[in-house]
Amino acid sequence: MFHINHFRVISLLEGLSFLALLFAAMPAKYYFGLPEAVSVVGMAHGLLFMMFVLMATLVALRHAWSDRYTLMVIICGILPFACFFLDKSLKRQVEALA
Repeated sequence: MFHINHFRVISLLEGLSFLALLFAAMPAKYYFGLPEAVSVVGMAHGLLFMMFVLMATLVALRHAWSDRYTLMVIICGILPFACFFLDKSLKRQVEALA
């Protein structure tokens, strides 16, 4: 039920929503006076981040990830562009399981 490929999708969506918040919504708010952009994108990002943390925890338990690797995965959800590096690592795991 909690497969790594499902988590990869959530991870990429969360990372892209974070980038949209930083590089589209925030400039729209501060340079163009559109605070609604942050409200909408921020809400989507917040929901995706909660799903990301929940899925990371469930996948970590299912696939017996080490505490260190699980922490690294969670940190990748906080850093801009880290979702792309995380995706490479997760893809290697999927290939190793196949």
